[in-house]
Amino acid sequence: MWLELLKEFWQDLKTHKTRAILTIVAIAWGTIAVVLLMSFGEGLGIQMQNGLLNAGNRIMIIYGGETGLSFQGLPKGRRVRMVEDDAWLLQRAIPMIDMISPQYRRTVTLTYKKFSTTTECEGVNPGFEEMRRMYPAAGGRFLNEADLLHQRRVMFLGSEIAREIFGEEDPIGKTLMVDGIPFTLVGLMQKKIQTSMNNGPDTRRAVMPYTTFRTRYGYKYVNSMVVRPSDPTKQEVVKSEIYRVLGRKYDFDPTDERALGIWDFIENEKMGEKISIGIAIFLGSVGFLTLLIAGVGVANIMYIVVKERTREIGIKMAIGARRRYILAQFIFFEALLIAMIGGGLGLLFSMGVISVVQLLPAEDGPMQFLGRPVLSHTIMFLTTSILMIIGLLAGFFPARKAAGLDPVESLRYE
Repeated sequence: MWLELLKEFWQDLKTHKTRAILTIVAIAWGTIAVVLLMSFGEGLGIQMQNGLLNAGNRIMIIYGGETGLSFQGLPKGRRVRMVEDDAWLLQRAIPMIDMISPQYRRTVTLTYKKFSTTTECEGVNPGFEEMRRMYPAAGGRFLNEADLLHQRRVMFLGSEIAREIFGEEDPIGKTLMVDGIPFTLVGLMQKKIQTSMNNGPDTRRAVMPYTTFRTRYGYKYVNSMVVRPSDPTKQEVVKSEIYRVLGRKYDFDPTDERALGIWDFIENEKMGEKISIGIAIFLGSVGFLTLLIAGVGVANIMYIVVKERTREIGIKMAIGARRRYILAQFIFFEALLIAMIGGGLGLLFSMGVISVVQLLPAEDGPMQFLGRPVLSHTIMFLTTSILMIIGLLAGFFPARKAAGLDPVESLRYE
């Protein structure tokens, strides 16, 4: 039976070439819309998440604040100023902290030969590399423990500020003046997209060991501390513990949220994920509606086919063709096959477009924000499922009408 139905389907395609081609093109176009919109949406979502993580890799930045509640006889309005040792106090007291770094900060003047510029400089520890995704480009390195221990005058620069200072020179190992003091440049940051800023982009940031910073500038208090929980889902517990530990040291109420300011990048990431999902749903819905419109076109054509072949259906039923044979003919070997052929062509075309776009440079221009499209297994599965559903629905109602025809009336149809 199936081979016979396939032959009939092929014969019908040859008989009505224009109609078949237009129907297949409509399905292919709808498939292209679904696949490309969802692929670009997924690529955009990944790029958005990378942009957020490049600003802070599941971290929290803690700032000293001002008490908003009276506590144990002490008035409100007292300043809370953290010191270096608070970082080690928190790490010892809170096992859920994976990494922590004190953070000093000031604007410095960088001079190389006759060129001079100002930028934001931070004193941090080696863990800052991972927490802020400040990975070194080839040939260089980030700060290490020996730099901290020996208070070395070494510096790590963002790619943009380094290019501004050194131009096309290879800057690794070069000496530049930092507020009049010579420092050796040990590394440059790889290029990265950053959609959230903390005192400016990292591409224009200068970084030195926090021990060197403290000795050079005589800071007593840190500007902030960067904390990364071992489990990002437990960030609220870690926050509560930070308030508890520092509250005990600085005599403020652990529930006093004004005593400390906490910038929670993990919460930003969660919000970014929700936005990405929303974008994906919107783009997928637009593509699905396009494909659905093509499916309606298939259904209309199938109704026309049923009307044109009413007499043929009557003859088949008169000589013993069963209802399921008629249903199979119009559902599986008319609507569904047309949908799958069009969908397959659309999928192949989409894969070609995505392959070409992925070859385009994504470091500069709009592509660095848009990201590269991603054709995932999920997208392919969803597209195939949608195609099958639309094909079945497009063929079911015309097939039901065909199977319900009265053979006697069908034979009289002209």
